[in-house]
Amino acid sequence: MSASDSPAKPIKNRRLYIDWMRGLACVLMFQTHVYDSWLSPAARSGRFFALSQRIGGMPAPMFLFLAGISMALLTQSLRKKGLTTGQRIETTVRRGFKIFLLGLAFRLQEYLLGLPWAPWRDLLRVDILNIIGLALMLMGVVISFSKTRRQDYWFTGVSSLAIVMFTPLVWYSSYPRWLPSLVTDYLHGGHRPWFFPIFPWVGFAFAGLFIGTLIISTNEKFKESTLTLWLGAAGIVSIAGGMIFDRLPAQLYPVYDYWHTSPNFFAVKFGVLLLMVCFSYWWCVWWGQKGFSWVAQLGTTSLLVYWVHIEFVYGRFKPYSHELSLFGASVGLAVITGAMLALSVLKTRYREAARNWIMATKARLGAAIL
Repeated sequence: MSASDSPAKPIKNRRLYIDWMRGLACVLMFQTHVYDSWLSPAARSGRFFALSQRIGGMPAPMFLFLAGISMALLTQSLRKKGLTTGQRIETTVRRGFKIFLLGLAFRLQEYLLGLPWAPWRDLLRVDILNIIGLALMLMGVVISFSKTRRQDYWFTGVSSLAIVMFTPLVWYSSYPRWLPSLVTDYLHGGHRPWFFPIFPWVGFAFAGLFIGTLIISTNEKFKESTLTLWLGAAGIVSIAGGMIFDRLPAQLYPVYDYWHTSPNFFAVKFGVLLLMVCFSYWWCVWWGQKGFSWVAQLGTTSLLVYWVHIEFVYGRFKPYSHELSLFGASVGLAVITGAMLALSVLKTRYREAARNWIMATKARLGAAIL
């Protein structure tokens, strides 16, 4: 990365704008959940709530998309270390499996805290953590078999496109009766919009893996700053293309569900994601050197703040349930955001303090031995 890109250069080898975009996803998630859970029925009938929920459709694709970018960065690191294909698969699949297990643990926690009213089937719900973990495992296998950068583009691009194009067929196909719902839920979520099945959600992760491959391909001749501008332009084209194709009278699939399975809707969301990458990069270029970024801070601990805020917005510890005015819920949103930021900072400082203590202990032991 050249000197001109330095304002967006991360601290401790992290790309600041990636953390910032992940933090933005957290903020959008907070507002979606708080207004959905705490607003009174009267306040939910206005345009503001409808807009809030429409915006709320972006955090999940953002988290998956950014997981794909992170996988590209991890893969580059593993290749530089000279790991074999098998070793890369083991490393990436292990990381994804840990997230998948965390997703199961999260569902178990929600079930236990919800007793005696929680239905046992909630334990099997395909939630965002489950699908992120599964996406990481799938991406790790696919990208580990790639030998060249050109194959990286082909493997990731084709995988994303295949998932998107097969989604309408997978959702509305007939499955054998003996196939358990645990399997079909991971394919189409039982047609429930609050589930996150492989089709189409993993397509966002592979799209992020493709974009991440582009990002790590930048060099002195083709700067990362230039790439983000091209991504922004591509985002506009993708949004326009999805909207144009949606208005065509001819349809490719027997069942057309724009909001859940349509490739056109995926194209629109993918375009928005590309624009957000461009926006996040240049925001960090212009403002990233002005001190502490609370949005980026949230992004570095997104898993923690996701896990904790759910309990205070939807879970056993929620203070309100569909009873606040818009003003009251907005105040609550500010409190939740501030509390999650404080938790994020505490985790970061605790982790750094623990790391420093371990390093100091090792140094003292080494000096004593010598």
